[in-house]
Amino acid sequence: MLLACSGESHDLSSDNRINEKIVDDETNNKTNSNKMILQIGDTTLTATLADNSSAEALAQALSEGPITIEMRDYGNMEKVGSLGRDFPTNNESITTEPGDIILYQGSALVIYYAPNTWNFTRLGKIDDISKEELMQVLGKGDVTVTLSLPEE
Repeated sequence: MLLACSGESHDLSSDNRINEKIVDDETNNKTNSNKMILQIGDTTLTATLADNSSAEALAQALSEGPITIEMRDYGNMEKVGSLGRDFPTNNESITTEPGDIILYQGSALVIYYAPNTWNFTRLGKIDDISKEELMQVLGKGDVTVTLSLPEE
């Protein structure tokens, strides 16, 4: 880029590298802000939140403090429990996969470990876990799950 007023040329490639660094930092901050922690017994899992107003509302609620949910097994495919408040829904036809985190009827959190097709609101997905690993972590019967945001 040339600076016409001074009559001198100025290489802004270093300025572009600075701008790229700022963009990378903003991307990294966004990446960190779209994560959620699930504490299940002695196991800590991370999840990537969906890009919708429901997940944003959940993240906002978690910014006020952790949410602990008593979850029960349902239909040999999921764990479900009340969030204790209503969240906005963004229902769409979804076929779940192991690790999907779903908002059901605006106030229930569901962690799927088997497929199911229905109109749901996707909240996120547990990172890097197989169905077998997830079933081992969730166990049989009731389980307590605490949701929180990662520490910055």
